[in-house]
Amino acid sequence: MIELKQEEERVILVGVELPGEENMEDSLAELAELASTAGAKSVGRVIQNREQVHPGTYVGKGKIEEIKDLLWETEATGIICDDELSPAQMKNLQDELDVKVMDRTLLILDIFAARASTSEGKIQVELAQLKYRQTRLTGFGTAMSRLGGGIGTRGPGEKKLEMDRRLIKSRIASLNRELKEVKRHRDVTREQRSASFVPVVAIVGYTNAGKSTLLNQLTGAGILAEDKLFATLDPTTRSLKLASGQEVLLTDTVGFINKLPHHLIEAFKSTLEEAKYADVILHVVDTSSPQMDSQMYTVYETLHNLGVKDKAIITAFNKQDKLEKTPLIRDFKADYTVNISAKTGMGLEELTETIEAVLREQKVFLECLYPYKDAGKIQLIRKYGELIEEKYQEDGIFVKAYVPADLYSRVTV
Repeated sequence: MIELKQEEERVILVGVELPGEENMEDSLAELAELASTAGAKSVGRVIQNREQVHPGTYVGKGKIEEIKDLLWETEATGIICDDELSPAQMKNLQDELDVKVMDRTLLILDIFAARASTSEGKIQVELAQLKYRQTRLTGFGTAMSRLGGGIGTRGPGEKKLEMDRRLIKSRIASLNRELKEVKRHRDVTREQRSASFVPVVAIVGYTNAGKSTLLNQLTGAGILAEDKLFATLDPTTRSLKLASGQEVLLTDTVGFINKLPHHLIEAFKSTLEEAKYADVILHVVDTSSPQMDSQMYTVYETLHNLGVKDKAIITAFNKQDKLEKTPLIRDFKADYTVNISAKTGMGLEELTETIEAVLREQKVFLECLYPYKDAGKIQLIRKYGELIEEKYQEDGIFVKAYVPADLYSRVTV
C-alpha cells in the first residue's frame, strides 16, 4: 500500500527594519505563527536594517545572496516577506531565488480562505483574494495571446492578460453584488435589534486574545476556540442574561492583526462594523503576550479606521491564569478595566457586573406609579430595562427602574 503524505512547506522569514519602527524580531515571531497556522514551518530568519525598502527586490543584493545560502542550508521551499510586496518585487525575488515567494498579505489571505465556513465569509475572502491578484497580473507577451472571435479577425486578438483582467473584474463585480445583498440583510438584522431595545456588546481584540473562549464561557455558544491565529472568522451573536434579568447580545468579531491587509478590511467591513453599531465595546487583551501594548495599539487603530468612536469601552485583561503574578496593567482609552481568565472563569462575574454598570449609565432613571390597567408596561421595563423596585399599592404599582432612552416615552404614564 502506497502512503501519500503531504509535503510540509519549509520557509524562511524575511523582514526589513526601517528607522523608528518596532522590533522586527517580534513581527517575525508573529509571522512564524501565521506560517504555522497556514501549515508551513519556518526554518530561518533574515532581517535587514535599511533607510527604506528596496523598490525592486524588497531587500538589498547582499541579503539576497545570504537568503540563497540559507535556502540551500535549510532546504527551504520558499520565503515569506513581512510586508506586502509590489508585483515587481515579487517577480524579481522569484527570478533571483528560484523558489516560491509570498508576503504577509498573501499568507493571511490563505489562512482566511482555509478558515471561512459561512457563505458570507467565503464571499469576503474570495473578494479580497481577487483584489489582491488583480493588482499583480503581469503580461507574458504575445505568446499568451489568442485570436479574437469573429470573421476576418486580424492581429493578436485578446491577450491572456487582458482576458484574465476582464474575468477577474467581472467576478469582483458579481461578488460585490452578493456582498451588498448580505450587507442589506445584516442592516435589517441590526434595525430589528435596535427596535427590540436589546443592547449589543461587540467583543473585539487582537487575534488569539481569547474572544471566542470568552463568548463560550459567558453564553455556552459552543464555537471553535483554538490557540491559533484567526481560529474563527465568522461573527457569532449570542444572548446573555445579566444578574438584573436584563438581556444583552454579545457579538464576536474577527480578530485584528498588525498589518491587516487593506483588501481584507474592505471585504470584511460589514462584519467588522458590528463594533460600529454596538452599544458597548468589550476589548479582550492577551496579557500573557510580550507584544500586548503593540497589539492594543493595533486594535484601537483598526477601530479608528472603521469609524468606531464615542463608544463605552470595557477592557478585559485576559489569560491571567498564564501569569505568575498580576502586573499593574493600564488601558487609558478604556472606561473600565477588568482582570479575567476566560479559560478558568476567573473575573467573569465582575465583568458582567461592569457591563451592567456601563449599560445603566446609558439609561434613563424612571420613578413612576402605574395604574393596574397599565401593568403591561412593567413587563417592557422588566425585559428591556433594569427593575430596581416594585411595590404593589392600593392605587397602583410603584416602580423604580432604569430604561433605555428610546423606551422611556413608551413606558411612562
